Amino acid sequence: MARTADPRRRAELLDSIVDYLADHGLSTLSMRPLAEHLGKSTRVLTHHFADKEELLSATMERLDARHRAWLRELPGWQGDDSVGTIVRRTWDWQLREDNLPVARLIREIEGLAAGGRLAGHVPGLLADRSAFVAELLCERGVPPADALRISTLVNAAYAGLMNDFLTTGDRPRVEAALDELTALVDTWVSAHARG
Repeated sequence: MARTADPRRRAELLDSIVDYLADHGLSTLSMRPLAEHLGKSTRVLTHHFADKEELLSATMERLDARHRAWLRELPGWQGDDSVGTIVRRTWDWQLREDNLPVARLIREIEGLAAGGRLAGHVPGLLADRSAFVAELLCERGVPPADALRISTLVNAAYAGLMNDFLTTGDRPRVEAALDELTALVDTWVSAHARG
């Protein structure tokens, strides 16, 4: 009879896989090189994941959970800081040297998903991102319908600016545009929270 996979060891393994993908990318993921990098056999991977598809789904869910937890831990998320300030703080946090690989991985996932190559694997990080930020907007007094619309626009603009920076490396120009976005977000929040 097969042993049941230990949930704690599976979570640790998933964290290692997320870190591996942040360094190596997702598009070339293969079980054997992954197992070798982790110092494990492919049998260890198949003990925890039935196949590559299950590994991919579980890894994206773990990336999503980690990313949301990191964002919620940023100063000001649970407080009175403006949404624009939190957007800027998120940007600065994502562009720290130790976080940049994850930011690149998220952009890669977005590109693969947009190209139809991740059908069934798009994590909540992408699919539910607007609801996640809308929750913050609602906490700042924006009605839910407005919050979801504003969140959708802010997320799309933010992702576009991140893609622009990662592609061009022109940080001053892109961050000037980001500053415009954060000012707009605060204006929208003020207008909708009053109304």
